[in-house]
Amino acid sequence: MASSSLNGPTAAEGRSEFRNKKPKPENRDESELLTVPDGWKEPAFSKEDNPRGLLEESSFATLFPKYREAYLKECWPLVQKALNEHHINATLDLIEGSMTVCTTKKTFDPYIIIRARDLIKLLARSVSFEQAVRILQDDVACDIIKIGSLVRNKERFVKRRQRLIGPKGSTLKALELLTNCYIMVQGNTVSVIGPFSGLKEVRKVVLDTMKNIHPIYNIKTLMIKRELAKDSELRSQSWERFLPQFKHKNVNKRKEPKKKTVKKEYTPFPPPQPESQIDKELASGEYFLKASQKKRQKMEAIKAKQAEALSKRQEERNKAFIPPKEKPVVKPKEASTENKIDVAAIKEKVKKAKNKKLGALSAEEVKLKMEADEKKRRKKSNI
Repeated sequence: MASSSLNGPTAAEGRSEFRNKKPKPENRDESELLTVPDGWKEPAFSKEDNPRGLLEESSFATLFPKYREAYLKECWPLVQKALNEHHINATLDLIEGSMTVCTTKKTFDPYIIIRARDLIKLLARSVSFEQAVRILQDDVACDIIKIGSLVRNKERFVKRRQRLIGPKGSTLKALELLTNCYIMVQGNTVSVIGPFSGLKEVRKVVLDTMKNIHPIYNIKTLMIKRELAKDSELRSQSWERFLPQFKHKNVNKRKEPKKKTVKKEYTPFPPPQPESQIDKELASGEYFLKASQKKRQKMEAIKAKQAEALSKRQEERNKAFIPPKEKPVVKPKEASTENKIDVAAIKEKVKKAKNKKLGALSAEEVKLKMEADEKKRRKKSNI
C-alpha cells in the first residue's frame, strides 16, 4: 500500500506534464497552408476502400426530347461501355423516351451513381457523348443552369440568350477559355462541364446576362483575376482594388411633363372664397351704373382693342416699305508704286508668243534643214 501511495503523485505529475505539452507550431506562412501544392491530386477511390460493396440498389431515370432519339441510339453502346467499367447498368427506353442507370452488386464507389445520373442528364440536354463522359472523372463536375423562368418576355429572353452566345459564338468561347469549362446553351438551359471553380464563375456570368448585365464586364474581371492569380504575393491579398467597378446606367425612358405642378404646403385652414361677379362689380363701382352706361363702357373697351390691333397690323405692313441698311462703301486702295506692273513688257512677251508657236523651229533652223534636204536629193539623183 505504501509503495502504491509513493508512486501515485509521480504518475499524476507525468500525466499533467503530458497534457500540458502542446504540439509546437511549424514555421509556415498562412498562404502556404491555404493553397494546394502544384501537381497534387486526390487519390482515386478504389475497390480496396470499399471491398464489401453497396447494401442497396440505387437508380435514376431521366426523360429526353424526341430530337435526341437518333443520336442516343447511335452512341448508347459507348455509354454502356463507359458505365460498365464502373459496374453501372444503363438502359434506354425509346417507347417512353427515358434513360435509366442503376447500381449492381459489383459497384463499390457510392458516388458513381450520382455521376452516372449527371451523364444521362447532360446527354438529354444535347451535350455530345465525348464531353458528357468526362463527368465520370473525379476532378470534373457539371451544372445545369435553368434560364427559362428568369425573363418573362420571349423576345427579350431570346436576345439575352443570344448575347450570352455572342457573334459566331465568340463570347461563349472566351468564357470557356477563361473558366476551363465546356458550355452548351440549348433551349431553356445552359449545361456546363468543368472544374468546381469554373462552374461557379460560369453560373454568375449566365445569371447576370439574363439580368441584363452584358457578359463582357464579367469577362474583363475574369481576365484580371487570371493575371492576378499568377502572382504568388497577391494570392493572400484582397483583389478589390484591381477589379473594375462598373456603374449601372439605367436610362429613364419615361417622358416628364412640360408643366410640373408644385405641391403647396399643407395648411389646416380652407382656401379663401373666390370673389363672385357681383363682388367684383361692387369693388370697381360698375354695380351702381345704369344699363346705358355699362353698354357705353363695353363699346369703348371694344373700340380700344380694335384700335390696338389696327395699329399693330399697320406697323407690320409698313415694315415692307422700310429700306434695308446699306453697307458702307469701301474705297479701293491705291496701288503701291513698288508693285506696279510693266504693261509694255507684258505686251511684247505676248507678241513673241503669238509669232513663235510652241515646239516650232526658228527661222535659221528651218533654213539649215532645207539645205540638208536638198543635198540628200542631189546625192540620190547622181546615184
